[in-house]
Amino acid sequence: MTREAFPTDIHIKDILETGDIAAIKERFDYTIRLGAIATLTGEVGSGKSTALRYVIAKLHPSEYKPIWITACSGSLLEFYRLFLSEFGIHMAGSSKALMVRLIKKAIREIVLEKKMKIVLIVDEAGLLRLEVLAELHTITQFDQDSKPWLPIILTGRTNLIDNLMYQTSLPLASRVVARSHMEPVERQEMERYLLHHLALAGVKSSLFDDTAITAIHQGSGGTFRKANHLARGALIAAAGNQSLTVSSEHVRLAATEIF
Repeated sequence: MTREAFPTDIHIKDILETGDIAAIKERFDYTIRLGAIATLTGEVGSGKSTALRYVIAKLHPSEYKPIWITACSGSLLEFYRLFLSEFGIHMAGSSKALMVRLIKKAIREIVLEKKMKIVLIVDEAGLLRLEVLAELHTITQFDQDSKPWLPIILTGRTNLIDNLMYQTSLPLASRVVARSHMEPVERQEMERYLLHHLALAGVKSSLFDDTAITAIHQGSGGTFRKANHLARGALIAAAGNQSLTVSSEHVRLAATEIF
């Protein structure tokens, strides 16, 4: 191998464009064009963050300013502080009205003076309190809600959709125009994924036999993060046994080391 296989810090250009990612990009492009809201859900390790990185990287840097916030279970004021900090504005006060004015002022300057479009990405949005979801739509309203200057991408586990179904969340949910969900991949797609990452590491053919591919697919539940752990661990186990191919037994040994 010319480099480590199945890295966690994969470069954008090396991300495999799966059918899910292609569909997500179409929906997000549509949402951003409208200045609306989209959701992306999936279980832990399904590849949501990787898909987001890929899609956002396709936005032209001279035209778009992505703002990425990792949500927490804090209050609405804490969320506003996180947002303001992305504009280089730091404040310890507790005036919600002042924070909203500062956020909107910063957005206006970027849109009108710098002639750029903002995209707000809220990762782990399923952690947001209902009080945050109840008022989040207010920062998207400009000129009597006639200027769609702040498209938002909300991503998280499936409980995000449940939280948007609450009555208090409906003003925000009514602005959602596209929903994507990352399903576990089938075995064929998992084999393609494994071969892709081996090729990135300089390996021309598959080191995993059919039993190993099946074991990785089943053991990972069709999610890429766990598949990475299993594949990496199985390669180490095979190397320790001086085996030229990875078998299901090597995958089983790798599985004893992870959750």
